[in-house]
Amino acid sequence: MADETPSNLRYTSDHEWVRDDGEALVIGITSFAQEQLGDVVYVDLPSAGAEVEQGQAFGEVESTKSVSDLFAPVSGSVVERNEDLDDRPELVNSDPYGEGWMVSIAPRDRAQFEALMDADAYRATLEG
Repeated sequence: MADETPSNLRYTSDHEWVRDDGEALVIGITSFAQEQLGDVVYVDLPSAGAEVEQGQAFGEVESTKSVSDLFAPVSGSVVERNEDLDDRPELVNSDPYGEGWMVSIAPRDRAQFEALMDADAYRATLEG
């Protein structure tokens, strides 16, 4: 499991990961989450400019098994959405920490990012 949880990211209890890219925070779902979902067939993401609130649903991931909400790990505005997922939602399964990213957000309060779980804490929640 350790190699499935990159240590340079922050995590939420909703199984999202967040990467600090300087200006913006890039968000996706963890390998654990995509395994639980099964084959992803559709991803519904907000457009650039949309405002998101920490803890609130901002999109959906639809798989062959279920539909799951995506929850904003931080409040802010969407800078970019991953357009590749429109035609290739399976990238969420094949490369959840790379090409399968969802959105990037300009955070209103970086302290929200700092408060997210580090990789060790996230691994502990998976093992617990």
